[in-house]
Amino acid sequence: MAKKGRYSGIGGQAVLEGIMMKNKEKYAVAVRRPDGGISVEVDNHRGILPGSKVKEIPFARGIFNFIDSLVLGMKCLNFSASFYEEEPGGEEGDSGQQKPKNETGEKLMSALVTCFAVVLALGIFVVLPYYLTSLLKNSLRNQSLMAIIEGVVRILIFILYIWGISLMKDIRRLYRYHGAEHKCINCIERGRPLTPSNVMRSSRLHKRCGTSFIFFVFLVSIVLFFFIRVENPVARVAIRIALMPVVAGISYEIIRLAGRTDNIFIQILSAPGMAIQRMTTKEPDESMVEVAIAAVEAVFDWKQYLRDNFGYEAEDLETGEG
Repeated sequence: MAKKGRYSGIGGQAVLEGIMMKNKEKYAVAVRRPDGGISVEVDNHRGILPGSKVKEIPFARGIFNFIDSLVLGMKCLNFSASFYEEEPGGEEGDSGQQKPKNETGEKLMSALVTCFAVVLALGIFVVLPYYLTSLLKNSLRNQSLMAIIEGVVRILIFILYIWGISLMKDIRRLYRYHGAEHKCINCIERGRPLTPSNVMRSSRLHKRCGTSFIFFVFLVSIVLFFFIRVENPVARVAIRIALMPVVAGISYEIIRLAGRTDNIFIQILSAPGMAIQRMTTKEPDESMVEVAIAAVEAVFDWKQYLRDNFGYEAEDLETGEG
C-alpha cells in the first residue's frame, strides 16, 4: 500500500546534465561530467536580505523566494555549463573539470542575463497577451470577458512556449533531469529509501514544481486583472507589470500550501499544473537518477528523515526496503 506523502522541505531544478537540490540555505549541484564521472558542488545560498524577518512574512516571502530562485538557478546553470565549454582550440578540457573564471565578471554577466530573462518573460507573458487581446476590443465591449480571454491567451502562449522549446535536443534532456529531480523528492516523501530502483518507480510529477507555480501565477493574474478598470492602454500594461510581485506572492502561498496538504480541494487546484508538468518532465534513465541522488545526499539526510517520519529501522534502510 502506498504511503501518504510527508513534506521534506527539499526542492531543486534541472541544470545542464545535472541537478540542483536545495535544503534550507544549503544547496548542491551534481553534474555528469563529459568523462562520465559526477561532480558535486555544495554551498550556502542565503539570498537577498539574509536573516531578515521580512522574508518570513506571508505573501511577501514569495517575492523574495522567487528572486532568490532566479539568482541561484542562473548560478547553478553557469556551473553546470562550465563542464561543457570549449577551450580556445575548440576541444573540451582533458579532465572535464571546470576552468577558473573571473568571479566578478561571471556575477555581472549572470545578473545581466537574469535581468534580460525577466524583461523577456514580462514581454512574452504579460505585454504580448494584452496586445493580442486588445485586437478584439472593437468586437468585444465587455472588459470582464476581455480580462478572461487575456488570461486564457497567456496560458496558451505558455503551453506553446513549453512545446516549442521541447523540440530542442538539449531541452529534452533537461526535461529528463527535471523528471529525475521530482522522482527523488517523491521517493523520499512517499517513505521509500533513496535507491535507483525506488526512484525510477516514483512519479515524475510533483505539486511544488516551478511549472505549477507559473500556472498559479497565470491563474491569480486572471483574477487580479479582472478587476482592473483603466482606460489608458499604457497604464493598463504598467499596472499589470507592477502587480506581478503581488501575483508571485499569492501564487507562492498557494503552491506552498499544496506542498503540505493533500486534500481533495488542493488536488483539484493542482491538477492543471500537474498536467502541464507532463510536458516539462520526461522519464529519466538510471544514470540521470544517480546524479539526482548525489545532489540530494549532499544536502539532505534522507535516512534520518525516513526514521523520523516513517519509523524505518536501520536494517530496512540498508536493504533498501520500501
